[in-house]
Amino acid sequence: MQEKILFGTYTKKTSQGIYQGTLDTTAKTLTNDGLLAKTNNPTYLARSAKQRLYSVDKVDDQGGVAAWQLDGDQANKLNAVVAPGTPPAYVAVDEARQLVYSANYHKGTASVLKIADNGELALVDQIKHTGNGPRPEQDSSHIHYTDLTPDNRLVAIDLGSDKVYVYNVSDAGKLSEQSVLTMPAGFGPRHLVFTPDGQHALLAGELSSKVATLTYDQATGQFTQTAIIETIPADYSEHNGAAAIRLSRDGHFLYVSNRGYNSLAVFAVDNEAKLTPIQQISTEGDFPRDFDLDPTEAFVVVVNQNTDNATLYARDLETGKLSLLQKDVAVPEGVCVLFSK
Repeated sequence: MQEKILFGTYTKKTSQGIYQGTLDTTAKTLTNDGLLAKTNNPTYLARSAKQRLYSVDKVDDQGGVAAWQLDGDQANKLNAVVAPGTPPAYVAVDEARQLVYSANYHKGTASVLKIADNGELALVDQIKHTGNGPRPEQDSSHIHYTDLTPDNRLVAIDLGSDKVYVYNVSDAGKLSEQSVLTMPAGFGPRHLVFTPDGQHALLAGELSSKVATLTYDQATGQFTQTAIIETIPADYSEHNGAAAIRLSRDGHFLYVSNRGYNSLAVFAVDNEAKLTPIQQISTEGDFPRDFDLDPTEAFVVVVNQNTDNATLYARDLETGKLSLLQKDVAVPEGVCVLFSK
């Protein structure tokens, strides 16, 4: 079977934009098939059910989100909503309300954009956080993630202030604050995933190299922290930043990328979302910012930003463990991995 994959990238060195690749699940090989769309700074990607792609975008000294119509191996740009300053760091699609959310790390803002019938975007709301934390990277608010809860509220994760916000979202895309969880000082929350029952979430702490287990009460829209575990060995003392976090569909295995230790950490997950470390495997490159499980969940692809390569693993569906299949697949400045699911 041929599975299509998209790579989002920085365009600071040699990359020219969004690349497409193919995972051959029979041959167990990954290829980079070349440039899909020439564009600046498409560091995060999200796809809609209507085969539209929404990407981080940079136009001269402005940053925002671009909308694309996908047609086979072509991507036609529909429009972009940009504003002066640094581009955002995360993009997500809300199918039910036909909205796109973006998180701007440098500005401390979360934006809501409405999807028109033709796929174009228009800004409908924006909130700005304040606050800081004890680490040098926490000089001000840094929103790193904006995505949906199982009950269709919005989570906004603020790495700069060590806070996790929950917002109600109106049909028109207007935000109203529902709750705030304060993490331990210096935790540096980045991304999270929910368990299949919607009652727990697993939160990656970039600055602390830890994962926190949270309970989520859908009646109140409130998170509660219950446990924290390391993503790197206790004796590793050099710099590391936890990055992407993914959970298998059955909720039994969690994966976290470590930038610095340059590994994927694998955890077994029990019914109460308690984590048990079961594997650390090298990403065969430097600074693995993102990775994803393929639609069959029998494979994992990771991109290493600093060494311009992707790595392919086989995933054991029973044990959750990974084994190396292929490395040194050329992907320039890779920072996002998106399968067609």
